[in-house]
Amino acid sequence: MVVEMAYFIVTYDIMEERVNKVRKILKKYLIWVQNSVFEGELTEAKFQKCINELLKVIHREEDSIYFYRLENQIGYEKRILGLEKNLTDNIL
Repeated sequence: MVVEMAYFIVTYDIMEERVNKVRKILKKYLIWVQNSVFEGELTEAKFQKCINELLKVIHREEDSIYFYRLENQIGYEKRILGLEKNLTDNIL
């Protein structure tokens, strides 16, 4: 069985009282690369699990989370100006 993976870039704008809960959920699935930005690979099942957890925390009338899905890491380029964050900060 082949598990399909997709690469995600996630940005969010969450009210202050919920931002730590959202960040904690996203850290379980993705790599925190910058304030309000995560990225990494997910299976469809893990993506859906992440979405379901987030929906229990956010208020749809006040918060927003954007998921940019790339089918693979080929064909896009990331350029960083200034300090690159340590991408291993959330590895235990």
